[in-house]
Amino acid sequence: MPEPLAYRVQKHAARSLHYDFRLELGGVLKSWAVTRGPSLVAGERRLAVEVDDHGLDYADHEGVIAPGSYGAGVVLLWDRGTWEPDGDPVPALAAGSLAFTLLGEKLTGRWRLTRMKPRPRERHVSWLLLKSRDEIARKPGEPDILEAQPRSVLTGRTVEEIAAAAA
Repeated sequence: MPEPLAYRVQKHAARSLHYDFRLELGGVLKSWAVTRGPSLVAGERRLAVEVDDHGLDYADHEGVIAPGSYGAGVVLLWDRGTWEPDGDPVPALAAGSLAFTLLGEKLTGRWRLTRMKPRPRERHVSWLLLKSRDEIARKPGEPDILEAQPRSVLTGRTVEEIAAAAA
């Protein structure tokens, strides 16, 4: 049986607040910036912009990235765990549709990443991150997990507390 694949979500207060969604694959963390963060509401689409892969050593990073550096701002480890692809993830990603199961501390259950058609002058590839209908999915109007559980799974701190500690 293969080793479990790492999964991470880092809340990133950079130029704009977003959540970096990361899946280990091929020795790196494949990464997407999810502008409004993941949603547990089944079928609710969240824009996930493909960004640079990160090394596995970045998986548990939390702290402040210095001004002038790539990704400058506060990084909080919002969720961590493992993920299981449905089938072979390499051709699924290449085809633009990856179904998987998350086994995280906050996010669990079935999910899907679907690549969108490119738009003129778009610099990055856009995807949609969707929660599948399963026993974990919430209904519209139920509490948003991002608001209900804003703290780090690593240190229990908020973005503001991490920023204050670095100052």
